[in-house]
Amino acid sequence: MISVKEAKNIVLNSPQDFGVEEIPFIKSVGRILKEKIVADRDFPPFNRVSMDGIAIDFQSFKNGQRSFKIEGIQAAGSEQITLNNSANCIEVMTGAVLPNKANTVIRYEDVSTENGIATINIETVCDRQNVHQKGKDGKIGDLLIEENTIISAAEIGVLATVGKSLVKVAKQPKVMIVSTGDELVGVDEIPLEHQIRRSNVFTLVSLLERLHISSETAHITDDKPILKSKIEAYLQEYDVLLFSGAVSKGKYDFLPEVFDELGVEKLFHKVTQRPGKPFFYGKTSGCNIFGFPGNPISTFVNCLAYFYPWYYKSVGVETKEETAILNADATFKPNLTYFLQVKLESKFGHLVAFPISGNGSGDLASLVKTDAFIQLPNDKTEFKKGESFPIIRYR
Repeated sequence: MISVKEAKNIVLNSPQDFGVEEIPFIKSVGRILKEKIVADRDFPPFNRVSMDGIAIDFQSFKNGQRSFKIEGIQAAGSEQITLNNSANCIEVMTGAVLPNKANTVIRYEDVSTENGIATINIETVCDRQNVHQKGKDGKIGDLLIEENTIISAAEIGVLATVGKSLVKVAKQPKVMIVSTGDELVGVDEIPLEHQIRRSNVFTLVSLLERLHISSETAHITDDKPILKSKIEAYLQEYDVLLFSGAVSKGKYDFLPEVFDELGVEKLFHKVTQRPGKPFFYGKTSGCNIFGFPGNPISTFVNCLAYFYPWYYKSVGVETKEETAILNADATFKPNLTYFLQVKLESKFGHLVAFPISGNGSGDLASLVKTDAFIQLPNDKTEFKKGESFPIIRYR
């Protein structure tokens, strides 16, 4: 067996390049940007009016003038007009170009208008107030979005602003999720007393959807020739295979020997952790294989602890470790890294973890009551309230 740290290092040292594709920008939320986005012009591209009101030459106000004849209207989206007489004003709309020879905007709330004359009713006016200066947010050629950014709604707005109707993003891996075991039946079936419904495969589907990765699913019975035949085809067709079950020491846990017979390079099998110790990881020239133990919590934590970081490394996204403070003492005696389920709360600017007792790695329902796993190291058995440890969120 190897340590959690060693296992994670091996996984992270085996990234896979899925390539790049160009897609409509509006479909790119959650995808990984694979180009730098620069300003195609100044932002804003003109001196922009930021309040409905009147535009004046500030010098006239400074000289004591308070009433201004309205010379015209500058609407948003219309070509720039000119203030012909510095003693006059132009009505302006939010988003409009600031009229030529005007430099200051007074909002309508501070003005009274009668018979074509606008009178300013406040004593304090600042030069260039309520004007969003050309280029203040960015100059032409400025870098607006870094490559390898995860695209959110904020980036979508910028992409639209610079005219990027098509955007380059990392291709997503082609993934097959496989469950094994004769005891498993479909979700819509009534299980016999010795059977259970398939659940792990759908948990994995959902965990991948959080990464905007589509996946296919299959179920294979505990029959070695059938396992071997189907997996041989999957290895040629998919970038990633995720398995749930059949990697431990049971008589029907055929996967490790099937992988060996099919030429899969075993990088490790079994990690000093709980839950999820029988975890298998290997690869071929074109496919990465994650063999998760069949217990629900084991599958869940291993996907988060290993597949997620591997995916982010493969697509060039840097991630930061998050920690939380234990709110209660915890004890764990085996010499294993322990992924303890916790409820998270924010208190006085700190993230606090409340340990939640479950009924082992088969207690799928316990996930509903918790938010994360806190990773307790294997170099001690007592973990004190107030100590900080890394966490893996799933909410």
